Amino acid sequence: MNSFYTLASRGFRSALLGAVVSVLTACATATFPPAPPSASTQDYNYLIGPGDALNIIVWRNPELSMAVPVRPDGKVTTPLVDELVAQGKNSVELAREIEKLLGKFVRDPVVTVIVTSFVGPYSEQIRVVGEAAKPQFLPYKQKMTLLDVMIAVGGLTDFAAGNSATILRGGDAPQQYSVRLKDLIKRGDASANVEMKPGDILIIPQSFF
Repeated sequence: MNSFYTLASRGFRSALLGAVVSVLTACATATFPPAPPSASTQDYNYLIGPGDALNIIVWRNPELSMAVPVRPDGKVTTPLVDELVAQGKNSVELAREIEKLLGKFVRDPVVTVIVTSFVGPYSEQIRVVGEAAKPQFLPYKQKMTLLDVMIAVGGLTDFAAGNSATILRGGDAPQQYSVRLKDLIKRGDASANVEMKPGDILIIPQSFF
């Protein structure tokens, strides 16, 4: 009787383990449409984010010109301007806003904002999770491709299911696309390279076999 229950228990555990492996494998091999080769970001303008470094130049007013960091709350502080939201604006928009505020104290100020260190808003960063050698977030750059991202994160681990990777892309109608990382990195298949889009999340699952 005990032998029977032992065998039944072993059979149950084996069946349960098989079911779990099947589910995980199905998740890793789920079918998604291939990512489009071009993400249409030709008119992309870089947006300032927390952690960026800015050089603010006020023409003919060197005492008002300075280099400032963007604080974690997305704001900057400059002479005569105590609190100003910089996050989510491009450099031209921020310069015009500073001019407007300085106009209360300086006659016809002309301001130039130069971004000298790039991080960008969280909503526009590229995130790489899973079986990358160095999973991390990356500032988005215009014309950034999947290959650029993989070089930045050091490639795949030995346990990665590269051709089961996906890109999760947000927006009004979030979509998930399949990408072929193994073909791109291991086999040099240029057709597997696609353009990234601001806010993309690259998910690299683990291979179970």
